[in-house]
Amino acid sequence: MAAPLSSAAVVGALGLLPRAVAMVPTIDGMTIRIEPLTADRVADLATLFDQGGDPKWCWCAYFRIRGRDWTNSTGAQNRRILESAVEEQDHAPGLVAYDGEVLVGWVSLGPREDYERLAFSRVMAPLDEKPVWSIVCFVVGRKSRGQGIAAALLDGAIDYARAHGATTLEGYPVDIADGERIPSANAYHGTLGMFERAGFKVVAQRQASPRAAARPIVRKTLRKK
Repeated sequence: MAAPLSSAAVVGALGLLPRAVAMVPTIDGMTIRIEPLTADRVADLATLFDQGGDPKWCWCAYFRIRGRDWTNSTGAQNRRILESAVEEQDHAPGLVAYDGEVLVGWVSLGPREDYERLAFSRVMAPLDEKPVWSIVCFVVGRKSRGQGIAAALLDGAIDYARAHGATTLEGYPVDIADGERIPSANAYHGTLGMFERAGFKVVAQRQASPRAAARPIVRKTLRKK
């Protein structure tokens, strides 16, 4: 098993090197490769999103632009939004996981300001003025679920955010009981247990409505200012 690469190994002039963020073992012993999303990997990401469900339409544009939903945008339009983020930002808009040459997972992360919708969300609106990076979405291929890929992507996200100067990383997971199973479409923010195992702490609980279940907001300090 290859050891995770140091931060210095993943930072270039633009923070986008064609080199793995980490080589990570999953729970069944498979080793996956975590990479930043670059222009030459977008086609690979399409093979994951094309498996269906919300990712096929969304392309992780939902949080980037307020008011965007399936009624007023197409998958092709949303793909272009993500491609623009790849081209224009000085950091990757997310990380991808490979099993060999097959792309099996995705996590969307970046400075909170990258995601316009967060500022207007009842649950995910900023807690304070502290600069944070946000993790808003995980996608794992249908045949690859239950193997620890989302957790490996979370570990990669921690390393990538830290290497790119983030001091605090924030997530918006769903809280489920041990052993409880929920549809994958309801777990795209990740689970609270997964975040806690990675060292995140609950810093707030918010409700979308009075009858809605409280949603935890978690943070992990990556470095002191």
